[in-house]
Amino acid sequence: MEHVISGVAKFQKEVFPGKKATFKKLATGQNPEVLFITCADSRIDPNLVTQTEPGDLFICRNAGNIVPPHSNQTGGMTASIEYAVAALGVRHIVICGHTDCGAMKGALAPEKLGALPHVREWLGHCHCATEVLREKHGELGEQHLDELIRENVLQQIQHLRTHPAVAAKLATKQVQLHGWVYDIAKGNVHCYDPVSETFIEMQEAYAEQKLAAG
Repeated sequence: MEHVISGVAKFQKEVFPGKKATFKKLATGQNPEVLFITCADSRIDPNLVTQTEPGDLFICRNAGNIVPPHSNQTGGMTASIEYAVAALGVRHIVICGHTDCGAMKGALAPEKLGALPHVREWLGHCHCATEVLREKHGELGEQHLDELIRENVLQQIQHLRTHPAVAAKLATKQVQLHGWVYDIAKGNVHCYDPVSETFIEMQEAYAEQKLAAG
């Protein structure tokens, strides 16, 4: 904990003064372009990976980068998604999974989560992803972890589409959905390509946007 406390002191003394104008502007409001939904895993830092500044990303984190399907029961993710899309007007929503995901390991072997009943129930939102893999492979094991991580991202995107605020903006092309997987060991990000129906290198996935910007 000491390094966390000293880090705050360093921020106040060395970092904040150089960004004072930015924080003064942010003190009265925010206008993020991207809703970034990722895992709560301590190894993931959305701003570090994307090299973005405070105010650029509206970040939601939970075990397994899960988006529960919309229902009449209000939850933190449902409220945050609605606020980001309907109130803040984000233009992009990224669901970012990652390698070596403990939540996905739990989804592969829910019988091992007896001592973690709330975790097991939460991972029920990944059931569709595990069923897709079970249909393809039958018995599932650790060797299917990377494939489940990718499939889970796709299924959570499907869940996103059930949220009224998201569905409305998709219908009017005011928001775009993105599926990413971050490789912790290599620093790579692979993005889902709906044309090839596979995850490909980010540079390839967004080549057209880079050309247009250049």
